Amino acid sequence: MTSKVMRVLGAAGLTLALSGMIASAPAYAADAEIVLGAIVPSSGPFAEWGRTNTATLQMLEKQVNDAGGVNGAKLRIVILDDATKPAQATNDLRKLAGDDHVLAVAGPLTSSAAEVTFPVANEMKVVATSQASSKPGVAKLNRPWAFRNTIDEGVLGRTTVPYYKQAFNIKNVAIIFDAKDATAATVGSKIMPGLMKENGIEVLNATDPLSFNTGDLDVSAQITKIKALNPDGVVVSADYSQAITVIREMKRQGVIKPIVGATQLISSAILKAAPEIPIVAPASFYASMPGDKPQAFVKELTPILRKISGLPAEIEPSMYDANIYEIASIYVDAVKKAGVTGKPEDLEADRTKIRDYMTKLSGFAGLGGPISFNADGDAIKAFYIVQGQNGAWQSKVRGCSAPDGKQGC
Repeated sequence: MTSKVMRVLGAAGLTLALSGMIASAPAYAADAEIVLGAIVPSSGPFAEWGRTNTATLQMLEKQVNDAGGVNGAKLRIVILDDATKPAQATNDLRKLAGDDHVLAVAGPLTSSAAEVTFPVANEMKVVATSQASSKPGVAKLNRPWAFRNTIDEGVLGRTTVPYYKQAFNIKNVAIIFDAKDATAATVGSKIMPGLMKENGIEVLNATDPLSFNTGDLDVSAQITKIKALNPDGVVVSADYSQAITVIREMKRQGVIKPIVGATQLISSAILKAAPEIPIVAPASFYASMPGDKPQAFVKELTPILRKISGLPAEIEPSMYDANIYEIASIYVDAVKKAGVTGKPEDLEADRTKIRDYMTKLSGFAGLGGPISFNADGDAIKAFYIVQGQNGAWQSKVRGCSAPDGKQGC
């Protein structure tokens, strides 16, 4: 099997997927390789996430190989950059599956890329699992080979909004969103307005949507309109790096109102834009999360990230780093437990074994708790409604993405 790789798994105290080898596992030749693929945006608007994802996978690959490999075979992860361009993500998947003969793919990151890449995963019969896509229904439309180690933003919002309302006595809000980002646009124009109505919260600009485009540096006109509305709170639906522009402008104009948003807001960097403005959002992982596994992960990855040129000096592991670490770990576990041979002639059968393993997965030991997947291909896992203020995130509510809100978490 040929390809190129990167590093991913195991390590000091991170027994995530290094255990569980079974007696019937195939014996690999001394020079055997287990090749996985990954699609990350190492350039373009979300390059920071792509570069930290890459470092995370490199760390995992080294951990696995230092611990003896995958049933004795060397792990290699081929990582390709989609530059945050959906068409490039599609080309990357075709290369990984067709040329590099990978067993499974981690990524792509964005919902925009996943919407066009997941159909190709079905066509080529290779598992692709996104580490960040959370726009409702993206995996559901592309079964059985598409998965997401994320939770539908609609599911998360049903816990987020009631907490936000109660915590800040919210009676009305104004909404602003990034119209160019698929998840942000869906959350801002559909999910949040619907959830506000369900919770008896008026959207003051329901007939006058306020939006901007990824990369815009001036949102002063939009914030001036929000200031005139004088809402109790503000919905900001955007990737955190774009949301920072909005929040800084809110502070400049004196719009000190509590903010609510989706998982895209989760970053320690956003809390520095205006420390006095509270921010509420859902997360399945955040860098200060308590617990042995998440803290061991953060402790090992953080110094690696801070050595990478071009990243913020105080960069911390993100939820998407945790998600892609878990994805690759699940693939490694599938190879160990599902009878994957790694032989070129068994590639199609091996890919099917990984798909079936993920479909039936139950209680995989993730960084934040057990992981499985529902019929739509989305993760069943614990999540937390966190509130950020004065530079730190604090967990306020624990939830579960299972239909009953409990089973599987």
